[in-house]
This record gives sequence, structure tokens and C-alpha cells, in this order.
Amino acid sequence: MTTQCELLGVARATVYYEPVPTPEEDLLLMELIDAQYTETPFYGRRRMKVWLSKKVGYAVNVKRVARLMTDMGLQAIYPKPNTSKAHPAHKKYPYLLRDYTITDKDQVWSTDITYVRLDKGFAYLVAVIDWHSRYVLSWGLSNTLDTDFCLEALDEALTQGTPTIFNTDQGCQFTSAIWTDRLIEAGISISMDGRGLVLDNIFVERLWRSVKYENIYPKAYKTMGEAEDGLNKYFDFYNNERPHQSLDYETPWAVHHTEGAGERKGMTVSRTRNEEDLLRKPIFLS
Repeated sequence: MTTQCELLGVARATVYYEPVPTPEEDLLLMELIDAQYTETPFYGRRRMKVWLSKKVGYAVNVKRVARLMTDMGLQAIYPKPNTSKAHPAHKKYPYLLRDYTITDKDQVWSTDITYVRLDKGFAYLVAVIDWHSRYVLSWGLSNTLDTDFCLEALDEALTQGTPTIFNTDQGCQFTSAIWTDRLIEAGISISMDGRGLVLDNIFVERLWRSVKYENIYPKAYKTMGEAEDGLNKYFDFYNNERPHQSLDYETPWAVHHTEGAGERKGMTVSRTRNEEDLLRKPIFLS
């Protein structure tokens, strides 16, 4: 699709793939899975199957739940063997943030992708966030789970600064050579979530909870256009108006752009034994 856009001279961000319609029952199941995953991101396909069967009353098999979660780009984030498998041909990078102290903006950025339910289908949302200020530097929406819209978000973020470290999971979008080469060319150290380390990208996970509970779920967007317009307004509000408790009730914009605003003690990235309990709590970036 990127090549076709280049030949036609149109921006990739303005063109969407016309997907095959998803069956209504699958859309309903995906909506239920998304809501439960937001509450319990440590639920894998088996736990999710049990939840759907016993709590909701949908008798679905594990294979179907696994297929739907794969389509949604969801994977349980609890300690387990072989988690976050990257493309086998892609290089993996070590996790650099264990016991790393963050005291200023542009030390650590990270990104991730989440699922957005639409009336007749679904889309994928990517965002780039600064760990110190919680400022959302860029975001993008696509109805295909490809690397292109992630690169567009990365390029937009890099117009605003350059981080020392960029952290991602080991999804194929972020282990691809075109993604890692872009970071290396900018002189950025690459960090990837380690196997079994639940909280490696916790700030993006918390961001998704805030976005979904405060915007996506109550708005119930019907189309890509509605979602783009609504999310554009939400991220503007999130960055510029919404006070965050962890920032001494400053906004992310104030901390990110104002010298000395929101000064606070350095944050050290560390592990916790009670990871499931932490993820279960409704801890937003507030």
C-alpha cells in the first residue's frame, strides 16, 4: 500500500485498506475481549476463554479466542516462556531500563499498539509517549496492523526531540529492520521488553487504560473518521488540560515544555512481585 501511495502521490495516512467485513459475532466477542483485556491484560487465550464462557455465557473454544486476540494485536503480559515473539528473522535487543533512573524528558520514549472497536469493524491505535512527562508526542490510527503507520508516528515524534532510549515490545513492527534502522540512524539506544517482565512498558499500558475508559468506550466510534477526530481532541485534552497526580497535578505539556515545571524526584524503573495486582488496579496516568 505504501508503494501504491507513493506512485499516486498521496499521503499513506490518508488511505486505508478496505477490509473484508468481520462477522457480527466476532465483532461482539472482540469488544468483550478488549474490555476485559483492558481490565486484566495478564489474561491469555485460556483465561479469556474461561471468562467468556463462565462470566459472559459465550461457549467459544480456545482456538477462536486465540485467533481473535491475534487479529486485535493482543497478547497476555504475564511471565511465561517465549512471550512477545518477534519475527524470527528480526534482531532482538536487550531491555535497558532495569533499575534505570529517569529524571528528565527525552531520556526514555516508548510506543505500543492497541485495538479500537468501530461499529462495523476495528482499527489499531499507536502512540509514542515520553516516560518522564507522560506527554504523548504522536499517535496514529490504521485499519491494518502494519509497520507503516508506526513509522509515521515515530517520524512525527522525532520532529519534537530525540530520546536517549526508545523502548518497545518485541512485536514484528518494532523488530523490523526499517524500524530499528530509523532509531539507529538517529543515535537512539534500542530497548525491548524482556521475556516475562510484565511491567517493562507499563506507562503505555496505563495510557491505553486512560484512553479507553475516558474516550473510546464512552464515545463508541462508528467510523475511522469519527475515531480520528475524537482521538485528536482527546490527546489534545490529555496533553494540555488533564492534570496528572504523578506530575504534581501539572499537565504533560507543562512538564515537557516548561523549564523546571513539575520538578519531582527521579523515577527508577523496577520490578514488583505482585504484578498481576498492580495491573488489575485502575491506575491511570493521573
